[in-house]
Amino acid sequence: MKKNIKKFIEKRSMPSLVEQRNNLLDEMDNLLKGAKEETRALTDQESTRFDEIKSQIAGLDKTITALDEARSLDKKEPAKKAEKRTLEEAETRAFDNYIRGLVEERADVNLTVGANGAVIPSSIANKIIQKVKDISPIYQLATRYNVGGTLSIPYYDESAGTIEMAYADEFAELESTSGKLGSIELKGFLAGALSKVSKSLVNNSQFDIVSFVVTKMAEAISTWIERELLNGTLNKVEGLSTVKQTVTAAATEVLTADELIDVQEEVPDVFQGNAIWIMNKTTRKAIRKLKDGQGNYLLNRDATAQWGYTLLGKDVYTSDNMSGMKAGKTAIYYGDMSGLAVKLAEDVSIQILREKFATQHAIGVVGWIEIDSKIENAQKISKLVMKSA
Repeated sequence: MKKNIKKFIEKRSMPSLVEQRNNLLDEMDNLLKGAKEETRALTDQESTRFDEIKSQIAGLDKTITALDEARSLDKKEPAKKAEKRTLEEAETRAFDNYIRGLVEERADVNLTVGANGAVIPSSIANKIIQKVKDISPIYQLATRYNVGGTLSIPYYDESAGTIEMAYADEFAELESTSGKLGSIELKGFLAGALSKVSKSLVNNSQFDIVSFVVTKMAEAISTWIERELLNGTLNKVEGLSTVKQTVTAAATEVLTADELIDVQEEVPDVFQGNAIWIMNKTTRKAIRKLKDGQGNYLLNRDATAQWGYTLLGKDVYTSDNMSGMKAGKTAIYYGDMSGLAVKLAEDVSIQILREKFATQHAIGVVGWIEIDSKIENAQKISKLVMKSA
């Protein structure tokens, strides 16, 4: 935008400067013409004005020349930025060729093939991970660690005791009170997401196959990740399944306004600032019908809310991966999702299945990731569990 404005000003400035120069030349000619016609020398006043015109024309000439030179020069892109852009273009082309089954003669732009497939260039992997964050708010709001291998995260547990201040008498011993230092260990569980791509699209050289694969792979990965973060799997990713601050509903398929308040109050005030509600759409529908003692609905439409609704002052996010109000199931999570730790290695790898889906006139694209997730701060999150049958 600034560049266009600058060009517009220059285009407007140039004719104006030339016109000024021409007008000064006309004035100079008139001075000389008058003296010539009257067969006399220039008066002192005319001579002074003549010198002023010469000086003004010289200044205009300098400005016009400078503008011409500036316009002929192009701004040079910073070396690092240009190099990065060139690398991303080369990596995108290599990934495109890999999907289409093409191999370039230049070895430096081909992908490295590992045990699980080709190692995606970092620029492509980052695009997939970024889209995963955009699609899944749970993953986006969690505390993320993008490292490989096993990660040990220390935490301070005050559930059994806390450091307390107390009055004391002189020469009397202070009683020792403290919590304990623990840690959670995040490993790397291998998981794959499969996306099928029509060969008609692959064979169409005009089709942006890279963007298509990045989007589809991100959708598949984010759907699976959100399900694991919300529900967990035994001996694999735990996610939110181990939340300790629990409120149990009095009924198997119905909840009350008081129970929602209880769930919210489980989270200390210090962690309420970024808290959200997570539930199934059917649960949200049931809550929309609940009213307080004054007949006001608890859940309201809110144009300023991230997902369009607020409940007891906090945004409401619905996910199909939540079970809904069913006997013994977790119907609602509430709290600051940064209390959930997620480790996702960004070295995504891709495997192309060319023969498996040949009868469907398609190829398979499998994305492999390593992930783990556990509760990092138990005080930040609470849940509502429906009564068992």
